[in-house]
Amino acid sequence: MNWYLVAVLAILLGEWALRTIVDALNVRHVSPVLPSQFEGYCDAAKYRKSQEYLRENTRFDLVSDTFMTAFLVAAILAGGFNAADGIARSFGLGDIATGLVFTGLLLLVSNMLHLPFAAYETFVIEEKYGYNRTTVRTFLLDIVKTWLVAAAIGGPLLAAVLWFFGRTGSAWLYCWAAVVCVQLFATFIAPVLIMPLFNKFTPLPAGELRTAIENYAGSQGFRMKGVFTMDGSKRSGKTNAFFAGFGRFRRLVLYDTLIARHTVPELVAVVAHEMGHCKKRHVILSLLLTVCLTGLTLFLASFFVNNAGLSEAFGIRRQSVYAGLVFFGFLYAPIMTFVSILANALSRRWEFAADGYAVATSGDRGAMESALIKLSVDNLSNLTPHPLKVFMDYSHPPILRRLAAMRRCGVWECGSEWERGRQGLL
Repeated sequence: MNWYLVAVLAILLGEWALRTIVDALNVRHVSPVLPSQFEGYCDAAKYRKSQEYLRENTRFDLVSDTFMTAFLVAAILAGGFNAADGIARSFGLGDIATGLVFTGLLLLVSNMLHLPFAAYETFVIEEKYGYNRTTVRTFLLDIVKTWLVAAAIGGPLLAAVLWFFGRTGSAWLYCWAAVVCVQLFATFIAPVLIMPLFNKFTPLPAGELRTAIENYAGSQGFRMKGVFTMDGSKRSGKTNAFFAGFGRFRRLVLYDTLIARHTVPELVAVVAHEMGHCKKRHVILSLLLTVCLTGLTLFLASFFVNNAGLSEAFGIRRQSVYAGLVFFGFLYAPIMTFVSILANALSRRWEFAADGYAVATSGDRGAMESALIKLSVDNLSNLTPHPLKVFMDYSHPPILRRLAAMRRCGVWECGSEWERGRQGLL
């Protein structure tokens, strides 16, 4: 018996079962009563719509997740990975090029399997609930652009990783350095070169909103490249805002849908929240944690890239570094789940801290509250998620807890975030 095969199948089926249980609990946990904080912002019909949206998306996720899990199990047991390896080797290329072809084939199959689900989600579910603005042309162009960007950045990086693992004794250290360099490079070039491939960014025109944002940023001594609007309405009716880049290259991006639905004080509060993440070093800390996790992942991978038993579990007849790296990802899945839970817990703490920063520096708690409420209503968010769903998947705290925390603590600059967490506020 191949225990690697047993472990991989147990991981795949176990994670599928866990996701199914969590989502089922989450759907059953919805409350039929509209929270009092949302009165005046959301009527009974809109609230029912948000719950129907949750149920339909949950059913859809269950179907797609079940299909993909079943396909993976079948591919492992039926020798699908060995067939892909045979195709890659048939070109008679070197080890690195063969590894790129093998990985490309797997990604191509995965993307093609996901394509019908992505189309259904966009053109049926999102359309049904009034969110979809994506045309078929934009949908297909996004796929092509994503593949090209992935090939341009991921291809050379994977080639470097395969080269290091195939030729050096301390491969994971060299791979770590290479991956981190690419991560940092992508972080800086994404706002300038990559993101404009998908959306149009326009400097926010002079006016009341731009003046208010610049005045607030100036009062906080916050430097940024500029304030931009993004044509989020090109694809969806949902709203958002974010900072991109670092240091003086930072740029604030507001979705055009966000600007259309919020008042100037609310938009300044949203900006203050995003600025709070920068001021409290959450962005830098997140990047550092990502770098450390990358090192840990590559260190663990170094023990499996040449593991014959792991290759045999997937039916591979000829062992290779590239296959070992791919198969290691299956064994690493539980660790990633655990890391994701920890990262989400930290992210939720940071969201509370950013809310507190916004309230303390803008001096307008009402605007922050109404902005959060409108964002939740506009995006049909689940107002009463199950605690286990929050624990497993939420990078942001549930809206009701955020509102309660702001009202309970007032100005958050007193006391540490960790202390507030122990007091049950986080």
